[in-house]
Amino acid sequence: MNDPTRFLTTFAQALSTMALYSEGHPARERVIEGAYRHLADLQTVEPELTFSFLGDEVVFGESTIRELRAWEWNSRLSACGVERIEFTGRPSLLEFSQFLDSVLARLTQNTASTAETRQSVASCIRFGQIGVKGARMSGPTSMPVQTARLSLGEETGAIEWLHDEVQSSGDIPMLEAEAVVRSLALAMHSDSSPVLPLLQLKDFDQYTTTHSLNVAVLTMALAETIRLDDTHVRSLGLAGLLHDVGKVRVPIEILTKPGKLTDAERHTIQQHTVEGARIILAGEERLDVAATVAYEHHLMLDGSGYPPLHYERGARRASRIVHVCDVYDALRTKRPYRDAWESERALAYVEERAGVEFDADLAQSFVAMMRQWDQSVVEIRRDVAPAAAS
Repeated sequence: MNDPTRFLTTFAQALSTMALYSEGHPARERVIEGAYRHLADLQTVEPELTFSFLGDEVVFGESTIRELRAWEWNSRLSACGVERIEFTGRPSLLEFSQFLDSVLARLTQNTASTAETRQSVASCIRFGQIGVKGARMSGPTSMPVQTARLSLGEETGAIEWLHDEVQSSGDIPMLEAEAVVRSLALAMHSDSSPVLPLLQLKDFDQYTTTHSLNVAVLTMALAETIRLDDTHVRSLGLAGLLHDVGKVRVPIEILTKPGKLTDAERHTIQQHTVEGARIILAGEERLDVAATVAYEHHLMLDGSGYPPLHYERGARRASRIVHVCDVYDALRTKRPYRDAWESERALAYVEERAGVEFDADLAQSFVAMMRQWDQSVVEIRRDVAPAAAS
């Protein structure tokens, strides 16, 4: 059992025991000391620690603890508003014990106790919720949550490598794809105010990578806005990340061609939807949502668009969610054949095409979200250090 797993296991054992025994009982003191000892061991290697409880996954820093997938305490902690725990320094045993008391008060819905113990939680321990309205972290100080790095350099490199792997082997490295989605989710909610970290295009041949990351971010933001649960948000984030994976089979000279496409070239590009679905379905994991989105994300409400269908039908909801995010980011990106549109012009297009090209309710939600989050969009140039968040 690795150190993060060992600590969280003893942390949960301590909470369970504390619920059974009153303060001062030997069993209670013993489990608190045991959990504290494992925390201290962990902090000898890494003094600053972050644990996030997302859906059915526990994330330590930016890595999933696979041993704790579907851990029962994950849902318990999330349900009482403890979606993230941060240790920015080393607490004393007394401070750690008071922190456990505060978490236990939330678990038992003892609000009076919560209000009382919150004042004595150490300044180096913070915990609370993560959501589209921002992180609401408990603690006695106004210390901001540490801002995640917003260069997205590692995520960009991971997606470029992933595309190379798909091109050479035909297989999607799912561990890396899922890790990128988790990292994007953490970047969106790692500050006291949420941000939309969107990459700016540096070179036209990097469009697919940049666009994939942006669509994943926008898709997760829209999914949260319409109040989908964490599992669906992450599933849609992965679908957004992989929606254009079929473009690895389109020659780069066609993707970056500045002039008008020939009929044959247009057919080749349109085949990326079919190729993307095939690539995803060929993998070992069942990714029905991602495969469906890859196939359908260029379909209109009335069934027009591409690929051509054997019978007219609208796209599924997941595809409609990704479609509006896909079109918005494409319009906002400079292409060889046109300049990038300003955000308001792109949003006006979404409004104009609502009910025709876009699902009317989703279009309305997307436009409202983008206008509400206008000051929280962080545009990151790939060739320079990231700009500060607004």
